[in-house]
Amino acid sequence: MSLSRRGLLAAGGAVGALAATSATPAAAHAGRGRVRTGFERLAADGYALLAGERVGVVTNPTGITRDVRHIVDVMHADDRVNLVAVFGPEHGFRGTAQAGGSEGRYDDPATGLPVYDTYLKSGRPLADIFTASGVDTVVFDIQDAGARFYTYIWTLFDCMQAAELAGKRFVVLDRPNPVTGRAALGPVLDKAFATFVGREPISQAHGMTVAELALLFNGEFLARPVELETVTMTGWHRSDFYDATGLPWVPPSPNMPTPDTALVYSGTCLFEGTNLSEGRGTTRPFELLGAEGVDRRWAEAANAQGLPGVRFREAYFAPTFSKFQGKTIGGVQLHVHDRESYDPVRTGIALLVTAKRSWSGFAWRTDRWIDKLTGSTKVRTLIDAGADTDEVVGAWRDELAAFRAVRRRYLRY
Repeated sequence: MSLSRRGLLAAGGAVGALAATSATPAAAHAGRGRVRTGFERLAADGYALLAGERVGVVTNPTGITRDVRHIVDVMHADDRVNLVAVFGPEHGFRGTAQAGGSEGRYDDPATGLPVYDTYLKSGRPLADIFTASGVDTVVFDIQDAGARFYTYIWTLFDCMQAAELAGKRFVVLDRPNPVTGRAALGPVLDKAFATFVGREPISQAHGMTVAELALLFNGEFLARPVELETVTMTGWHRSDFYDATGLPWVPPSPNMPTPDTALVYSGTCLFEGTNLSEGRGTTRPFELLGAEGVDRRWAEAANAQGLPGVRFREAYFAPTFSKFQGKTIGGVQLHVHDRESYDPVRTGIALLVTAKRSWSGFAWRTDRWIDKLTGSTKVRTLIDAGADTDEVVGAWRDELAAFRAVRRRYLRY
């Protein structure tokens, strides 16, 4: 029997991707190696869901197998899949662009496949890209970080909407929410503040997987639902943090280097809306926060809040890019010591409240970016009026309860 190089590569990729899912009983009991992603299940089924279709994949460097091969490379090498295009989000398919950038249109050197840029494209222009690519089915496989303002979930939304306009089928391959799927937290977006960091009214920390979000988007927010298929995971539980999955971590974006970053991100990303550094340009983005003139008083005030699961260390650092590039600044470093009790959104609000009270130089960005991040004017105006942490958090109680009721209908784990 002869075997083509393409077939040989495919066989090797499938063995590597799927053999690693067979954990020993002890390892499985410890939570290691027991989660199988949507892609692993798709491959194990011989890609039957994609049979006879011309396929395009929306992905980035996180779209990998358990043996860290990229799914585009694996699928391209497999005769059972007719992969004809790749679509890159913010930061690009291969992940070479910083925040607010993408890679543009090019041919991938590794596979020769055309790579199309989806970043900041939506509606008919994005539908036209799907049409021009010649695909029948669009597949989505990107690792999310669990926060409303992380743009990949709105790439998902925009691509679903565009696929419906172009008459394409849409398939979502699920991956874990790295900070668990236990609860939805924080304010819910007011549609008047819809942007690419929040298209639709979901909570700031949504507590859902990308497949669950796709079902929510299709059922609640798309004017015309797309023909949608979701491939769920096996072995993932809503209480699982990422290190319980046994899956390798690839930074979903340049400033999301570890699962620890994701743990704090849904709260401390709010500092993008202020004149303080959110830690970009350091090795601990979103864990280090600060500005010129900030001193030990902020850490003292933050620790005095008695927030569960976290402590704050007085810190000094010099960002290599972004705000305060090359300058030594003062601030805090978050140290999460009990992630089960830690509330990232409440912590983010408490840090805003204490920063404003302890540092006279505190200011919001003049473009009111904080309103886009929080989804309304409420957080900014309450803090400016002198509200404490409890008052700010209490302001979204009713809207969060309503969203949780809707969210519950789309949970699959």
